[in-house]
Parts: sequence; structure tokens; C-alpha cells
Amino acid sequence: MKILVIDIGGSNIKILATGQEERIKIPSGSDFSPEEMIPQVKEQASNWDYDRVTMGFPGIVKNNKILTEPINLGDGWEKYDFEGAFGCPVKIINDAAMQALGSYEGKKMLFMGLGTGLGTAMIVNNTIIPMEAAHLPFKKATFEAYLGKPYFYSKGMKRWEGQVHRAVKHFFRAFQPEEIVLGGGNSKHLAEIPEGCRLGNNKHAFKGGFRLWEEDFNL
Repeated sequence: MKILVIDIGGSNIKILATGQEERIKIPSGSDFSPEEMIPQVKEQASNWDYDRVTMGFPGIVKNNKILTEPINLGDGWEKYDFEGAFGCPVKIINDAAMQALGSYEGKKMLFMGLGTGLGTAMIVNNTIIPMEAAHLPFKKATFEAYLGKPYFYSKGMKRWEGQVHRAVKHFFRAFQPEEIVLGGGNSKHLAEIPEGCRLGNNKHAFKGGFRLWEEDFNL
């Protein structure tokens, strides 16, 4: 089995296949559509062998179907035929859940992806639970409004980190995880890791994409 993993983000698409050492980045953005993504992915992966695809998608996914259009990308994702486009089986999973799966070491784990927005997922006893905790009310808006990239750049790293620590305390109380993994591109900017947390790594998204086919996890 040879797997192509596609990690879809609001700033970049990242791809990696079984046996390859270096991931490839493709710029995305607020108007990026699947019609744009597919030919670019195929071109960049043209020298790679794969017969399965895992797609980490920044939105709600259920039973291998995209249920909502993404907030930070263009339209057209919900009804797009990805298996037809790639000509092979495709598993679609929420992008935070995919990175959570790659970070999972047992226990009851909550994942927080600090990237363009805020991705959240839990894994409990090998069952993956995608979440939309980012859109829960927090202060005068939502958790994502205070932990996402726009707040990071407009208010500065120190204030952003303070909001991360506050959110972690709320999530420990609400969801009672044994540990929280802080992943996503902005997690590397944290000067202090909150108690009960460990840092993830964006490369874990690919590990999760491979594990989805290779190991026994429940969605």
C-alpha cells in the first residue's frame, strides 16, 4: 500500500507520499478551490507512486464526506468527487483530527492546532473525535478569534500566548483530557508550554494520514 497524504491549510497545501523524505508545499489562500488543488497536487506528485490518498480538510467531515465549505479557502469542496479525480480510494478526515492521530501516544488526548485558525480534535481509546471547539464563545467572540493567525499578527505574540494559556485552562476543565498536544504552525512561537501540554509537530499530520490506512482507528 502506497499512500499520498494531503494536508490542506489556509496558507499552504502540503503533500507527502509513502517512502518520500521531503514534503512539498503548494500555496493556497482564501479563494483556493479543489479545481485548483487537484492538478497542482498531481503535477507535484507525478514522480511518486501511490494507490491510496488521505486528505486532511479544514472543516467538518463525517463518514468520509465534507459537510461544510471551509472558512479560510474557496468554494466547491463539499460536492467535489475526489476519488474520481485521483482514480483511487480517498479517505477524508478533518485536518486537526489527522494531526491529532499522528500525535497520539495513548491516553485521552486533546489536540489544539494553532494555525490560520484553531483546529481541535480528541482521541480516546483509539477513537478519533473531530471537534469544532474553535467556534465556542470565548470572551467577546470565539476561541478561534483569539488564538488564530489574525490575532497573532494584530495583537502580538505575548498577548496571543496569554490567550492560548487561558484557552488551555478552559479546555482542561471542559473536556477533561489526560494531556493536550499543541500543534499547528504557530505552536513553535510559544515561549512557555502550559502545564499538562506537550508540543506537536506539523509533520505529525503526515504520520496521521499514513496511520489512517495502516492501523485500526475508529472515526
